[in-house]
Amino acid sequence: MKRKIGTILAGVMLAATALSGCSSSTGTKPEATAPAKTEGSQSAAPAVTGPDISKSIELVWYLVGDANKDTPKVMDEFNKMLKKDLNATVKLNFTTWNDWQTKYNLLLTAGEKIDMIFASSWAGYFKYAKQGAFTDLTALLPKYAPQVQKQVSAQDWSDVTIGGKIFAVPNTNPEYTPNGIVYREDWRKELNLPEIKDLASIEAYLDGVKKNKQNVIPINGSAWNEISTLFSAVNGYQTIGGESGVVVAKNYNSPRDIVAYPFTPEYEAWVKKMKEWADKGYWSKNTLSSKQEAGDLIKTGTGAVYWRNPPGAAGFITDVQKKDPKMEIGYFPYTRMQGFAMPTMGIANGMAIPKSAANPERSLMVLEKIRTDAKYYNLITYGLEGYHYDLVNDGKNIVTPSKSQDAAKVQGYGIADWGWRNKPLMKAGVGGWDGLDKLNEEFSKMSKPDIFSPISMDYDAVKTEYAAVNQVIDQYGKPLMMGLVPNVDQAIKTYQDKLKSAGIDKVLDYVKKQATAYYDEKGIK
Repeated sequence: MKRKIGTILAGVMLAATALSGCSSSTGTKPEATAPAKTEGSQSAAPAVTGPDISKSIELVWYLVGDANKDTPKVMDEFNKMLKKDLNATVKLNFTTWNDWQTKYNLLLTAGEKIDMIFASSWAGYFKYAKQGAFTDLTALLPKYAPQVQKQVSAQDWSDVTIGGKIFAVPNTNPEYTPNGIVYREDWRKELNLPEIKDLASIEAYLDGVKKNKQNVIPINGSAWNEISTLFSAVNGYQTIGGESGVVVAKNYNSPRDIVAYPFTPEYEAWVKKMKEWADKGYWSKNTLSSKQEAGDLIKTGTGAVYWRNPPGAAGFITDVQKKDPKMEIGYFPYTRMQGFAMPTMGIANGMAIPKSAANPERSLMVLEKIRTDAKYYNLITYGLEGYHYDLVNDGKNIVTPSKSQDAAKVQGYGIADWGWRNKPLMKAGVGGWDGLDKLNEEFSKMSKPDIFSPISMDYDAVKTEYAAVNQVIDQYGKPLMMGLVPNVDQAIKTYQDKLKSAGIDKVLDYVKKQATAYYDEKGIK
């Protein structure tokens, strides 16, 4: 999920905090896993000479998503500083959002020399770590990133520890990232449609827009994220281990009740409803092949709904307000249907070093520079000061673009910087959407710990079946979910038969086994 995404995929995106309501511990004991708690760590850090940086090197880094058009300019300035301070440069690469999961998997399995890569629970961190894709950082952190070692909490170190080893550096920016939708609130008011609060009001909104706005497709472009996340929210389904397949926990209060949802009555009712929506034209017939984000078509006036998590919504709404102040965008988080929100784990976003890395030590040193030195952090995160942004309010906030630039020609700078975020260095934008703080306050009042994302699965025991099931989902499940089939009943039976033949029962049993082991360890009923 494009946690998703943006998510989602933001996100998508799916994360956790301490299981205070369900257990006295989450993961391996902090004193056994968190290097910040080890007295020997501090003494092991070089106090005088420091690590050897005599050799000049180029580090190859990868982030998910797309580069900014000004990324080359930003990295030129970044590398000038880095060359002077650490005798290194960074070649920053991106997966792009187009089929990023496949590209990300290839980067980690093809043996390409990569010195650091974005890592996340929603990008398969636990799976890849268990498969040996990442370098063990446990002994490297005290020497090459001692300040970062102290920044990260014992709980967050515990969350990224697998088998007693640390395989990633989680970000230190706690947040809530539930699924939800942005939509044309001005159109809702204009058409006198009901306030969005549940599935019925969402349907009324889509119907009102379709009937009253010429040349508008309510969910234009790619509508998969919008519909698949809504399906889970309406039914209370919870993804396990960050996966977005068809095996889910039925609801939060019964986490051990795990099913393959295509075999449930809820799914049958849903896909019949989606057939009605598709036939009414709430999305296009080519939605599954479309490469256009639904949000891009809101901006052009030909779409009305877009999947976003709250941080993603804040960025989207801020961007729309700058370009078209008359366009009013609303946001509806699905938490209001579910009655609770789950905060992210640290490894909802982080950075890891692939096993193929040629220079893991220097990469950790660069990461420490970014996370502890404002001039590095601001540059790689916000772009060029005096061009992309200005610092205001004693450096606590930024305005974008710089007041010295023509806002019609120069935009703020943005890339998928989530992996190195450190709350003390982050800057809030001036003039941005003020709804995010209100949402976070709302979420904190209904917060429950995430007891699903930390379940780690590598699917190695059922890799053949898992691959086959995913192919069936793509070929048969997605068209059915989007109502793009002539006969729903027949399509359901075909889909179920294909899943059975692919080995869904083995995959389901595997997930149940992994989840049960985790819940038994944590004392979760």
